This record gives sequence, C-alpha cells and structure tokens, in this order.
Amino acid sequence: MSFKKIAIVASLSAFSMVAFAGDLATAPVVEQHGGDVYVAEGSVEAVRQSVISPQVAGRITQLTVKAGDMVQKGQLLVRIDAQAAAQQANASQAQVESAQAQLNVATREFERQQQLFRKQYISQAALDQAEAQFKATSAAVRGTLAQAGAANTQTGFFTVVAPFSGTVADVPSEVGDMAMPGKPLLTVFDPTAMRVVANLPQSKLAQLQAKSEVRLDIPGLPEDQRSVVAKSVTVLPTADPSTHTVQVRLGLPATVTKVLPGMFVRAYFAMQGDARSRLVIPAKAVIQRTELEAVYVVDKGRALLRQVRLGKATGDTVEVLSGLAAGEQVALDPVAAARLR
Repeated sequence: MSFKKIAIVASLSAFSMVAFAGDLATAPVVEQHGGDVYVAEGSVEAVRQSVISPQVAGRITQLTVKAGDMVQKGQLLVRIDAQAAAQQANASQAQVESAQAQLNVATREFERQQQLFRKQYISQAALDQAEAQFKATSAAVRGTLAQAGAANTQTGFFTVVAPFSGTVADVPSEVGDMAMPGKPLLTVFDPTAMRVVANLPQSKLAQLQAKSEVRLDIPGLPEDQRSVVAKSVTVLPTADPSTHTVQVRLGLPATVTKVLPGMFVRAYFAMQGDARSRLVIPAKAVIQRTELEAVYVVDKGRALLRQVRLGKATGDTVEVLSGLAAGEQVALDPVAAARLR
C-alpha cells in the first residue's frame, strides 16, 4: 500500500473505528437481480407548445402579455397595425354594393325581356342576350363578394389570439417592432401536459426490455416529486442519422406539478441481459476521502467503519462490488456515526 493510502486510512481511523449507534438511521444492503440499467440524460418539454408567428406584415401596436402570464384560448395576444387592410376591406364593401345595384337592374331587365318574349314582341335571340347579361352580372357580383370576404378575412390576421390555454414562455417582440410572416412573436405552452425526451443509442434499442418501467430523476424538483416512474414510453420509429440515436418520449405522471420545459432529467432504462445479482446501498451512506470509499456498518448497537469498493451509481443508490454482504445495515448519516464515541 502506498504512503498516501496509508495516510488516508489513518485519517479515517481517527474518526472512530467503533461507535455506539443506538439512534442512527440505517438502511439494509439490498441484493438485486436482473439485467443492466442504462442511464440516459434528457429534458422536459411540453406536449403542446406553439411558436406563434403572424400571417401578415405590419407594425406591432399592442402587446397584451409578457413571459410567465397565463392565457386562455382565444385571448388577444398581439395587435398589428391594420389601417391599410381596413381601407381595403371598405373599398371591397363599396364594390359589393355597386355590383348588387347592377345586379338589381339586370334582374329587372331580364324579367321585362321574358314578358316581352311571352307576348312575342321580341325574338328568342334577344331573350338569350338578356339572359346572358343577367348571368354575367350575377357572376360579377359573386366574384366581388368573394373578394370582399377575402379582404375581411385578411383584417382578422392583424389580431393574434392564443391557440389554446397555457403559459407564455417567451416574448421576443416589443411594441413598435415590425411583424413579419415566419418571425416569432411569442411562445405558448400547455403546462398540464408535459413529457421527458431522451435519446437512446441504437445499439441499446434492441436490449430495451419491453413494457418495463422507466424511472425518472428530476433534480430540479422538490424531494417528494424528484423520483417518479414514467406513465408512458413511446419509442419513435426513426433514428437520427448524425448521432445514431433514437428519441424516446416518456410521459410524466399528473403528480409532477412544478416541472418546467427544459429541465434536466435522468432516465433509467432496464436493459435485457444475463441475470446477475448485485448489492446496492443508498449513495448518501458512503464516505469518500480522495481514493478511499467507506461506510459505517451498524452491528449489535455499534457502528464499524468499513472500506468498500463501489460500482455504478443509479439515482440515489450505488452498487457495492466488495466489502459488504446482503442484509447488513449501513448508517445513512456517516457524519453522525463518526461523532459517536
């Protein structure tokens, strides 16, 4: 053993190799069976999120919301200057009125020509000409009405409303900015439907256990919501050609209420493989001093400091490769165990 390691062991011995542990909280060394676990890093995203852009160009005259505001479906969000569009709509309406007046004249004229034809005062050709004039005027009116409807619809594009109820995530625009089609005005997401998105290497996809639970660890949440089980697992049927990974969407249960888009998440996937047993203990029970790892083993009311060799950490637990046996009790607060004399 090197001089450095001897010094480390000596310093640990100074803590108190044997301590009375009547009031210490303990946890058992648990033996687990099954395949491996793959840990993937992911992030939270909203199932429904919309980046809202205008359909027309114009200057922003009103902005009614800011980032973090709650909005209801149909609520006014942005108003764009619509003076030119309103004038166009008024002009189209005037054309409609003119065309309808012409249609009234053409209708009465066609009715007179029909009466004259029944009395044999005019020829069939004259009647046909009057009917053609009436139909042409009717078609012109329909075209003018369609143009007026399009102009009125165009004026509606100058007011932007919420497509669904949710929360405003970002407002990159300000009053006075020029709105352009395709340029984002704001982003809205629905906080009631959230999911986690993680990527699995294509080499791991075949080992993924069917219908197995996927545990999620969300460090940014309170302790009671931090570790949850995904309510649904959806593997997308395509792979990313640049990273050779497959996206997996993991539904969050309704009990998770304070999650936000973009939060960091660890997802633990159960992999198929040769069944083997492993020993695990809570990670907080481990004392780490540079190269040395140890735990306090509680036995017959005493806490004994014991060196261990650890393996892979999974969430709040860590695998023990050597130094402990299944069923032994370890102190959850090694600092408190060290203070006992």
